[in-house]
Amino acid sequence: MWIDVLLLAHLAKEPSHGYELRKRVEEGTGFALSNNSLYPALRRFTEAAAVTRSAEPQEGRPPRNVYTITEVGRELLHDMLAELPAELAADEPEFLARLAHFDWLTADERLGVVESRRCALRQRRDRLSALTRTGASTWGQEALDESLRRLRAELDWLDGIAARATADLPPQEEH
Repeated sequence: MWIDVLLLAHLAKEPSHGYELRKRVEEGTGFALSNNSLYPALRRFTEAAAVTRSAEPQEGRPPRNVYTITEVGRELLHDMLAELPAELAADEPEFLARLAHFDWLTADERLGVVESRRCALRQRRDRLSALTRTGASTWGQEALDESLRRLRAELDWLDGIAARATADLPPQEEH
């Protein structure tokens, strides 16, 4: 679903043809996007009236399809950005796709997304903490400890995100 979020978000900025859209998503995320993901999503969006497709003539080549988001697509995008279902909240790309577009959401919607992610991370933290008491091997314990450290660090980071999201502050710049 994060791919759908990113595709619609890019189309909300400007109409694009498939190759251009794939390139912009990849440049903005670092994730490689295959045509097997891209074109079925665009087909679904077209069938759902979330995007329109029009042929753009090219000199000496077949016309290329240009996709434009519709009002239905904007509403769909907003709904996807504002909701992070529990079954998706543990997936990092799902959360980051929404975070990247927090400027399109209200403070309450942002907090809802952050809280959904927090809940998923707390559940994972609690599962891993229980495993540390089972006497894992030395290397297994090392892996559990590092996983817990990363979870705690992300939970701390999310506290800052929540504070900035409600204060409507921009993201912090990296130093």
